[in-house]
Formats: sequence, structure tokens, C-alpha cells
Amino acid sequence: MTLPFDGAISRFHETEAPEPLRGALHDLRKGDVIDPGYPYDRRMDKDDYEDQLEALQHQLARLQADVKEAGKRVGVVFEGRDAAGKGGSIKRFRENLNPRVARVVALPKPTETEAGEWYFQRYVRHLPTAGEIVLFDRSWYNRAVVEKVFGFCSDEQRARFFDQVGPFERMLVGDGITLVKIWLNVGRAEQLRRFLAREGDPLKQWKLSWIDVEGLKRWDAYTSAIGETFARTHSDHAPWTVIRADDKRRARLAAIRSVLSRVDFAGKDPSVSSSPDPSICGGPGIWPHGDNG
Repeated sequence: MTLPFDGAISRFHETEAPEPLRGALHDLRKGDVIDPGYPYDRRMDKDDYEDQLEALQHQLARLQADVKEAGKRVGVVFEGRDAAGKGGSIKRFRENLNPRVARVVALPKPTETEAGEWYFQRYVRHLPTAGEIVLFDRSWYNRAVVEKVFGFCSDEQRARFFDQVGPFERMLVGDGITLVKIWLNVGRAEQLRRFLAREGDPLKQWKLSWIDVEGLKRWDAYTSAIGETFARTHSDHAPWTVIRADDKRRARLAAIRSVLSRVDFAGKDPSVSSSPDPSICGGPGIWPHGDNG
């Protein structure tokens, strides 16, 4: 089988990865959590996960009905380390919702026209209208992290972004949009494990990009950019919710609860739409823990 990018991920694992990182992937059983600092050493039981997921999806259906009926606007930003599970979380969030009410925005590289516009302009076009939920699979925070790490923007452009993003988000919230910002984090060894699994699976190879391959070598640069982003963009009006996503099942439940617990809606069951597990979910202060290199 031909591997994407000529097997660059396997090659990184075998020859370039730090020895502690390679060692962390040895002798793992299916369902093991790699990070010894993660509060659970095994992946969540599948039956328990599916029971909780079904109950939460019933609550999401009620949220959807209320959003449509009351004309509410909800925007959810999903950001995070590569392979942290953004796509999987979004899939479970909306798989039983009406795509006319809950839609996903995953924008490609800016066109030449978009590159010449105000940076936030192309995102403004996709903000929720009355009666709509919009899930951003990556967002305007590309400039803060990915573009910084790969030199796709200048220091001046990034400084302007940080100057403008606070007022921009304040305007969204002030205009009545419920804005939820979720950051999914994953340890370095778990990230590499997921990349290796994708590389060897023909049905998942499409998920890999040149950015993923090159990003493996830039872990520390990402860490620095993420830390600065939290420090400069976590606010009372638009706080970050950080989820330790080494266990995808627990992370998906926490992501859904992060939204349900923030929004009041008709038919809300507080016993189901409760706050997410605090041992894996919190503000930026929870982020460095488990960010193993």
C-alpha cells in the first residue's frame, strides 16, 4: 500500500521523533490512554459512552427546536491540536440535527480576493442568522496559531489580529450571538498515534495534509503560539473552554456539554445538559497539563 507523503509520518516516528515519544507508543493495548497524567488510564466504556451520547443528542434536538423557534443565533468555534478530534466531535454534535439549522463551516485556503480583504471578512459571511447554529471547523484563530507557526502571516498582521479579535468577538456577543470557543488538546504521543493510524488506513488518509506532516516537527512552536493565544484572547465575554482530548469519547461528550450548558433552551434537562467533566475540561489553566513532548 502506498502511504501518503511517501510515508513521512512513519519515517518521523522511526527516525526523527524524540526517544521518549517513540517509547511512549510501545506495548500499548487497545483503549490505553498514553499520557500518565491524564485522569483516566483507559478509554471510556463504549456502552456508557453511547448511552450518554444518545441522551445528549436528544438535548441537542431540543436546543435546535428552540433556536429555530426563538430565532436564536449560536456560533461554536472548534479549534485544537491537529488530530485532537475536532471533526469527530462536530460529527457527533450534528449527526441528528437538521443541516438547514445546524451547519458546519470549514473554510479552505483564502482565495486571492479573500487574502486582500479585512481578515475577519470571510468569516463574517458565515456567522449564524436567526434560528441557526453554526459550527466552525477551525476559524479566525488560524492566524493566531497555524499561520504563525508556518510563517503564513507577518508579525504585524498577527499583532493586528490580536488587537481586533477581542472587539470583534465583543460585537458578536453584544449583538446577541451565543459564542462558544472550544479548544481540543491532545498529548504529543497520542497525536502521533492517531497520525500513524490515519497514514495506514486508506479510508482516513484524506485527513492528512502537508501541514500535519510538517507540524510534527514544530510541536514547541505550536505550544508557544497556543499559549500566547490563550493569554491574549480568553475573556469574560468570549472565554475559551479547553478539553483534554486524549480519550475521544470523553472529549466528544465534554464538547457537547460545553455548548448545552452555556445555552438556555426550552426542554433543557439540567441533569443531562450539565457542565462537562472538570477533570478534563476547564479554562486555559488546564491546557499545559498533559501537553507532553
